[in-house]
Amino acid sequence: MTHSALTPLLGREFDDFLFASIGEDRNGTTLSVLSALARFDVDPWQETASLARMPKERATERLAALIAATPMDSATGLSAATIAARLIALLPRHSASEISALRTVVDARDVRKFRAGMCMYAIFFIIVMAAQWIAASLQAPPRIDNTEASASSTVLPQPPSSNSGQ
Repeated sequence: MTHSALTPLLGREFDDFLFASIGEDRNGTTLSVLSALARFDVDPWQETASLARMPKERATERLAALIAATPMDSATGLSAATIAARLIALLPRHSASEISALRTVVDARDVRKFRAGMCMYAIFFIIVMAAQWIAASLQAPPRIDNTEASASSTVLPQPPSSNSGQ
């Protein structure tokens, strides 16, 4: 399953469908479409986009099959097909091109390619910096002109002090 953080969310127009209640599971917990799809290791956003592109009858059949496979409390007495038809009616109808324009799926391979590219860039940067450091350390130290240094270090003779008292 594609990690949901890597899948840009569709629009809010799918929230009514994704967060709609299917019923209660055997533990008495309310089960939403989102949680049911996640339990089947299906990306809820990709599946929602797929269902929205399908004809209503086919989408209803597909969702009904998923609902039928969900361990649910049958206290409501509604069939999986009836629940699926109610839920599919919550989906906005879009063509495949409209849904593609709404989002772009980021695949895990794309993330790995990006990380690999960034790693290669970092390695390249380190190699360039190391090459510059090596080139700088191999250069001869700058020459210092010793003429000024020798002139300033020459000790000048002290003039004889005159003894005024003698």
